[in-house]
Amino acid sequence: MKIRFLCLLPLLVSFIPTAPSLAAGDRFALVIGNAKYPDADSPLKEPINDARDVADELKRDGFSVEVGENLTGDGMRRAFDKLYGKIKPGSVALLFYSGFGIQSARQSYMIPVDAQIWTESDVRRDGFSIEAVLGELNTRGAGVKIALIDASRRNPFERRFRSFSAGLTPVIAPNGTLVMYSAALASVVSDAGGDHSLFVQELLKEIRVPDLMAEETLNRTKMGVTRASRGEQVPWISSSLAEDFSFIPGAAGSRPTATTSPPAPPAPSPPPVANNPPPAPPPAPPAPVASNNPPAPPAPPSPPPAPKPQIEAALPPPPPPAKPAEPAPNGGPSESTLAEDPTIKSLTAKIAANPDDQNALYRRGQVYASKGAYSLAIKDFDNTLRINSKDVEALNNRCWTRTVVGDLQGALKDCNEALRLRPNFVDALDSRGLVNLKSGAVKNAIADFDAALRINPRLTSSLYGRGLAKQRNGSAQEGALDIANAKAMDPNIVQEFASYGVR
Repeated sequence: MKIRFLCLLPLLVSFIPTAPSLAAGDRFALVIGNAKYPDADSPLKEPINDARDVADELKRDGFSVEVGENLTGDGMRRAFDKLYGKIKPGSVALLFYSGFGIQSARQSYMIPVDAQIWTESDVRRDGFSIEAVLGELNTRGAGVKIALIDASRRNPFERRFRSFSAGLTPVIAPNGTLVMYSAALASVVSDAGGDHSLFVQELLKEIRVPDLMAEETLNRTKMGVTRASRGEQVPWISSSLAEDFSFIPGAAGSRPTATTSPPAPPAPSPPPVANNPPPAPPPAPPAPVASNNPPAPPAPPSPPPAPKPQIEAALPPPPPPAKPAEPAPNGGPSESTLAEDPTIKSLTAKIAANPDDQNALYRRGQVYASKGAYSLAIKDFDNTLRINSKDVEALNNRCWTRTVVGDLQGALKDCNEALRLRPNFVDALDSRGLVNLKSGAVKNAIADFDAALRINPRLTSSLYGRGLAKQRNGSAQEGALDIANAKAMDPNIVQEFASYGVR
């Protein structure tokens, strides 16, 4: 469905070099945690803590580590260049990234915090391809290349264009590479809201087990995440390692851990809960027969309390304007309240310089809509269409915005025109399905959502909308299945539809 996300704001960026371990040798790691994306409703809670703990662990394992937090595009570029400059023939190079990632043109991209993503081409311009990074490390002579990517999150950019696919895509990597994603290909998981991700908790637990080859470490991590999530999160692994490699170097290990005789199998322990810090290192490796006697499935962890949404009304009021500020007709924030928003201010300046700047009008409309100022958004979309009446993106966005405010007749007209100009336009099919759902035309809604899902089977909004429409049409079991599948793909979908006035 349309653009509903905040635009990017300037961020204070920190890039924190850490002193290399005395035993670092030719092991080099770059650890990045990106959490403060202005386009997201609130900062991610997990990446910074995860990055710091992973960095500490890798230093203990003999890596020379650089840590980057909330890196801009320039910051990430400098960090990668610094890593490339350290590589010598035969080096081990490891990348850990936690933040938002986007799949585009069959590659997966890590997204800096200041990325300006409005179209798919912006992903390739502002993002950093995992394949490209691994390829450069290989060109520099790295013998072992490892990428640990915790970026399978629902991100705030992807619905700005419809050619995206959810989650990440397979990496075509050079020989000698080990890659692990925190979730399956083309799937997403939500930030648990705790201090650490389930993926990193399990990863750190397994890295701390001595005398394991890296592939076994990651396979055990995969099993731990799958078991702890009750099969809802299954990490993806790809390996082309041509030599043995262990995170803890040397048979004797680099820790004061006694391993002279095999210990008795430890009693199964419950999996870590997302809100707890990673468990202390186990005193000895688990017995290798553990996989033949898996512990009973644990009870699912209690979800953390949902954070209160950060809405404009919660912010301190702006300075009084020259004339009294009137609230927006739809009850959202007023124009004067939003005037000092950096993105809106920049776009408003462009429009003042050129009232017919179609691109600036359209983007400001998107930002207004993302902030709930729907009447202001509609006004900008009106002006965009005044300049170009065949702008299907503006027609679709106005259709959706009119639907949210209850102008269903005007919304249906916009969606029909968008589909006349671009048949099978999946955005407009999705939007028109919402129009029909809100107006009670459930059979038409099912037809629209069906058409959208034939084009993009992973379009969560159409799947959830179809489930609601089927239930209202008397197909309770089929509708419940669609709703359950949509919620599994995007746990926030219920709240999203509630914001449209649909429950």
